[in-house]
This record gives sequence, structure tokens and C-alpha cells, in this order.
Amino acid sequence: MKPKAVLAFSGGLDTSYCAVWLREQGYEVHTVAVQTDNAADEIAAIEQRSGTLGAASHVTIDARRELFDDYLRCLIFANALRGDVYPLSVSAERVVQAKRCALYALEVGATALAHGSTGAGNDQFRFDVAFRVFAPALKIITPIREQQLTRDQEVAYLAQHGIDVPARTATYSVNRGLWGATIGGGETHRSDGVLPEEAYVLTRAPAQRPATADDVTITFEAGVPVALNNETMDPVRLIATLDELAGRHGVGRGVHVGDTILGIKGRVAFEAPAATVLIAAHREIEKLVLSRHQLMWKRTLGDLYGAFLHEARFFDPLMRDIEAFLESSQRRASGTVNVRLFAGQASVLGATSPFSLLDPETAVYGEHATLWSGSEAAAFAKIYGLQDWLIASVNRAESSTHAPLA
Repeated sequence: MKPKAVLAFSGGLDTSYCAVWLREQGYEVHTVAVQTDNAADEIAAIEQRSGTLGAASHVTIDARRELFDDYLRCLIFANALRGDVYPLSVSAERVVQAKRCALYALEVGATALAHGSTGAGNDQFRFDVAFRVFAPALKIITPIREQQLTRDQEVAYLAQHGIDVPARTATYSVNRGLWGATIGGGETHRSDGVLPEEAYVLTRAPAQRPATADDVTITFEAGVPVALNNETMDPVRLIATLDELAGRHGVGRGVHVGDTILGIKGRVAFEAPAATVLIAAHREIEKLVLSRHQLMWKRTLGDLYGAFLHEARFFDPLMRDIEAFLESSQRRASGTVNVRLFAGQASVLGATSPFSLLDPETAVYGEHATLWSGSEAAAFAKIYGLQDWLIASVNRAESSTHAPLA
């Protein structure tokens, strides 16, 4: 009886190579596609490709709601943007994909788990860590990493086995999920490379975008987006709908340059229409309802949370501690935000919340403030600047003591 290997399968070049290579090594290959996006046509194509590659079986596991509830929800709470631009489109998805693959491997009695990550990027650690957490007794096989293959070598190997690879697949590595898509390869290998329009999958080119803006209203309850344009939606549908609306206007494109876990610099293009809009809108609600110190510490801990998730540290107990803080901070993060989508930008127009600290009846900002008098403000200003005045006095005394003789 052949040993069973469960392969985390996307249908792309790397995992296609892995499926064939594992089969050639005598494994009974069972491919698993963990669905973390809304592209139904891609799911069908992945299943068909698995059969073409000679896999013994294929299963698709829908993990979209799990992805939101267990990962993306806290990324919204954290306003997590890697390098202040990248909304961690792939990081969370890899954790749930690896977890589900490991659990499936135990279910079918596999002896090995495999993934198609290279030895250069961060995905290898996300898969390896989760595999060892959930299926520590299973062997981990990583053909691309172990053989240090180039994409051209993979294409040539598959061609030898009668399998054609689409030109786009050979040029770019595209990872598409609920929280956006990443595009690597070609121009992203240079610090100044610019992707051609045909490389993008979620956003329209400038010439194809609408000539007029679209305004959308997003409703949050305790930090969670629950309605779009006053229509209540579950989060998976809301994100998919917002992806389409914002993607039409080219919202969410970007390029991220950052440090990998291994310490080298990496560069990747991304498209995240819904994530870009939701984080901007959520941040606006928080500005209304949270204190200045909550906002300060949320930024610090939110950045740390995003960094740990990105760097394959999701299972560190510190993450549960930060999640408890983030959850607590969202108790009053409820309200509606109006956002304008146009020309590649998502511009927040305004927000309202029943818990707003910007109260036009009492806490008025401007010359008509009613919570204090002018004399009270003057007294506060004097006390507020007292230490600066004392330091300046010491500085003046010191300068006069050491002044040069005439």
C-alpha cells in the first residue's frame, strides 16, 4: 500500500509540481484546497487540475467564515497594515489553510503533509508551524524548498510529464483570498519594477474605471462590519460585495516592501479593495469613540498583532492576550461611516456613532466651546506649559553663567 500524502493545493505552478513529484516518488497524493475566497470558478478549476495531475482524491474545504471569525475580525479591530500599506492579505489565510490541511491529513490517515512554499518567503514558516501544532507526528515534505527549484525548472518538469502550464501562471505567483490578492514575480523582484495592467486580478485599470464616484455606507457593530448601504449582510458576502464595488474604482492597489522572517527584503504587489475600505472606515469610528490613550495603545498592540500574524507567530499565547485587549476596545465601536470610492481612492466622508465623544451639544470644538470659560482655558494653558517654562528658565541661566567675557 502506498503511503498517503496530503498536499495543500492551490492549482498553481508550485503545487502542481508538488502533486506530480510526490506521485512519482510513490505517494498516494490527496490534494486539499481550503477555500478562502469567493471565486467559485477557480474552485472548480482547481478540482479539475488535481485530477489532471493524477491525484488520488481532491477535497475543497470552505473556510471563509472561519477565516473571518478567527482571524480577519481581529485584523479589522487592529487596523492592521504591514508597513502602513499592506492589509496582510495572505498571512491569515495561510494559517487557516495549514490548520485545515493538517486536520484533514489526520482524518484520512496520511503519513505526510506537503506544501509548495519556497525557501525564501514567509509562507514556509506559516505552513510548517501550523502543521507541527496540529499534526506533529506527520512528516513535512516541501519539494520546491528542498530542491531549490526555479519556476522555469518547474515548468520544464511538468512539460516532461505532459502537463501544460498557462503563461500567466509561469510568470506570476497570484494568491487570491477573502482579504485581497498578492502578486509576486517578474517586476516585483526589482525594487523599481512596475507591474503591467494584465497582472492585476481584482481592480480595474485607470482607463476602465467609472467617471463618477460611488458613495457607500458601512455599518459597524462592536467593531464588526454588519451592513453595506443599509443592507444587513454576513461578513463574507459584505467583503465580496465591497470588493466588487471598490475594485471597479481601482481601490486597494499597492506594493509592499518589507522584511521577511529570514531577514531579507521582499517586495509584493497587492490588491485589497474591501480590506482597504473597511480598515479606513473602522479607524474613523474608533477616532470618534475611543480615548486618546486607547487609540495610542491600540496602534501599538495592533501593529504587534499584525506583525506576529504575518511572521507565523499566531499560536504564541501573547496573541490571545492581545485579542482580549482588542475585543474589549471594540465595545463602543459601533456606528456608520460614509466612504467615497473614486479614481483609486477610498475617501472617508464622515461617520456617526451613538457613543461619539464629539458631541455638538456639549464638547464643541472651536470658538463656541461651552465646557469651560476663556479664563479657565488661560489658566490651564499656563499650568500645561509650566515645565517647559521652567526648563527654558534653567537654560537661560546656564547660558548667562557660561557667557563669554566681552
